[in-house]
Amino acid sequence: MLKDGKTPGFLIAAPASGSGKTVTTLALLRAYRKRGRAVGSFKVGPDYIDPAFHTAASGRACLNLDTWGMRARTIETNLNTVAPNVDLVIGEGVMGLFDGASGGGGSTADVAVTFDIPVVLVVDASGQASSAAALVHGFDTFDSRLKLAGVIFNRIGGPKHREILQSAMASRGTQVFGCIPRHDCLTLPERHLGLVQAQENGGLEAFLDNAAQFVAEHVDLEALEDLGAIPVTAPKTNHPPLRPLGQRIAVARDEAFAFAYPHVLDGWRNQGAVITFFSPLADEAPQACDAIYLPGGYPELHAGKLASSANFLDGIRFSARENLTIFGECGGYMVLGKGLVDADDKRHEMAGLLPLETSFAARRLHLGYREVSLDDDHALGAKGSRFRAHEFHYATIIREEGPEALFSGTDSEGKSLGAFGRRIGTVTGSFIHLIDQSD
Repeated sequence: MLKDGKTPGFLIAAPASGSGKTVTTLALLRAYRKRGRAVGSFKVGPDYIDPAFHTAASGRACLNLDTWGMRARTIETNLNTVAPNVDLVIGEGVMGLFDGASGGGGSTADVAVTFDIPVVLVVDASGQASSAAALVHGFDTFDSRLKLAGVIFNRIGGPKHREILQSAMASRGTQVFGCIPRHDCLTLPERHLGLVQAQENGGLEAFLDNAAQFVAEHVDLEALEDLGAIPVTAPKTNHPPLRPLGQRIAVARDEAFAFAYPHVLDGWRNQGAVITFFSPLADEAPQACDAIYLPGGYPELHAGKLASSANFLDGIRFSARENLTIFGECGGYMVLGKGLVDADDKRHEMAGLLPLETSFAARRLHLGYREVSLDDDHALGAKGSRFRAHEFHYATIIREEGPEALFSGTDSEGKSLGAFGRRIGTVTGSFIHLIDQSD
């Protein structure tokens, strides 16, 4: 509970991706919730899949904290949204503790140091014994500004393995909060670009309850609650992440369009915009709006159904003829195009509002932070307005015609990547996920 401007909390990190951060975080969120705690959470970095799982586990919205992609005031706003009026805040890191953008910034350690949040290191101990103490020592001493509170060993083999790990750490004086054995109940399914989306996982509630019970049996929940506190300070000024696309914004939301940042939508609401939702997969058209936002997601998995959703497609096309602002990100951009080729090499007709053809038949990863600027005036800002952003998709562009690009951009090291997206009149889109304005 908020006291003296602080809320109890800690940050789950790991030496590397795949160590078990996400499942451990989800299990802890659900375990504390089952104990009657009001628990909030945040996710370090630009990820938009894990936060939906956090929300399912805790029952509260999870926001991103990203020291590369966000201005300091945006990070403070998000933390201030998550931390008050809860008993405990749990953050989940990204990749390894000190991993971030190639040009610097964006790491879990950056967030921990900036806000003085105690870090709990989740270590996959399946392939080591006493050597784990040396690994933890390295992470503990690498940056003296970092407050490493202790460790949770994951995927241990049995009682003897646990004894060796605890003995090795005792000689270092580092607290061991728990040793979690390998178990099938701690495995989340994977599909397509990563984890199954939270709303697609029919067995998610059972998984969360089982994982919470198992982890609670092997982790000292009381000790974790007493680690420290997260400072909560309201920003001195209001600087929303993005300008609203309009006064009444219709946002696509279903399994094909699930990747909208909550802090962006909250920012639009805070500026007076009214947001409504519609489902293209249910063949719903946007209603009573002056702007339409098609966020990212997995339209390639639902291309046939989207192509046959005449009410949705006709509604989007009618809105374009009426000169409504229409903005598509990543999956939304693909749906605004002429056609989408799925993984089985079958082409599906899309809205046909932008000169774009994309394919998943030949996949190629596009991943990384981006800084982009508008090539012309837009509802989002004047020509030249700059934004921090993220790109993550496997789609291949077959054709991207037309002279008018939406953005010009660079990677996290400042290397030019040329043009992004297309615009025809009031219809615009790109593969870029906008995170925040850029100072």
